Amino acid sequence: MKLIDGGICAVKGVMANGIKQGKNGLAIIAVDAPGLATAGVFTRNKVIAAPLIVTRQALKEYELNGIIANSGCANAFTGERGIQDAQWMAGILAKNLRCKPEEIGVASTGVIGRYLDKKVIAAQLEDVFGGLSNTKEASKASARAIMTTDTTMKEVAVELDNGAHIGGIAKGSGMIEPNMGTMLVFLYTDAALSKKTLDSCLRKAVDRSFNMVVVDGDTSTNDMALVTATGYHECEEEAFQEGLDHVCIALAKMIARDGEGATRLIEARVTGACTHEDARLAAKAIVRSPLVKTAIFGKDPNWGRVVAAAGYSGAEVEQDKISLKFSNNEEEVALVSRGKIVEGKLEALKSIMAGEEIIIEVALGLGDNGAVAWGCDLTYDYVKINAMYTT
Repeated sequence: MKLIDGGICAVKGVMANGIKQGKNGLAIIAVDAPGLATAGVFTRNKVIAAPLIVTRQALKEYELNGIIANSGCANAFTGERGIQDAQWMAGILAKNLRCKPEEIGVASTGVIGRYLDKKVIAAQLEDVFGGLSNTKEASKASARAIMTTDTTMKEVAVELDNGAHIGGIAKGSGMIEPNMGTMLVFLYTDAALSKKTLDSCLRKAVDRSFNMVVVDGDTSTNDMALVTATGYHECEEEAFQEGLDHVCIALAKMIARDGEGATRLIEARVTGACTHEDARLAAKAIVRSPLVKTAIFGKDPNWGRVVAAAGYSGAEVEQDKISLKFSNNEEEVALVSRGKIVEGKLEALKSIMAGEEIIIEVALGLGDNGAVAWGCDLTYDYVKINAMYTT
């Protein structure tokens, strides 16, 4: 497997384009495929945005020939009018693609509790649809169009050893956790896979990636991850799963690194847990902890906050068996060894915490299970961004 350029347009049969005008953006993705299959996962928030209701219903009977996604308005908590507006979005793209509206996925991101500006979307559609192409620039344009508070565009693509490709674009910066976040993720592959296999692989990949990201602990109304297979390459499920995991983890780390106001990426690696669920609980508690996040922002070597987070996570923990290390991909310092403090390491820890990527390794010493979670520091700018989000 190797990284390649092109994002979703590295996948055979995929065309895309997008436009961003101030806070309002529109992305379109279309496929020309011999063996189409689509699967999706959606937010677990009980307040579910209209486009998710429409798309989830469509996937029960249909595959997706296209996706239309707008930024600037979430079309969430908008009642029956919101459903009709989401169906309208599906309909205008379906008309252009000459397919059924049920074969179109709809996604929205932005402010909750506001109605779509259909005039803006209709005007943008004409320009975006006319520029659909399979170039790497087209993938970037679609990734840029769905950004809200994101500061960087998020896309990745890989080529598997058998020649199949997997590409993805995503948006996400805040309102991230515990099951996906305010993120839209659109994944494509030219592997030939059944809908059942695609669904199983997507759920596993999301569980290992987007469900292990914490920016602020809020769960969005609009979270959506879709994967579509265009069916041009035979591919073993195991090889595809490995590639899809890689793409999803790469996008998840981009989202964590670009957390609202963030200056540092945090990676928490937990090993030695009694169960896999215990490892997940401890890892996510560490990257979720406001005290850990603020300490890393301030470069404060207050490592006790990490063991405290592991201790309250709900995981089985015995304090005399915990070991703790910090690293930044260049330096490493052991702070606790099986419950005993390693003296004289604070200066080394200060040096490590000055890096842009902080890796926290916690060994619980109780079993053979592990997990990895990603997050970011909590900064003054996070408060600024969310205190003035609509103003």
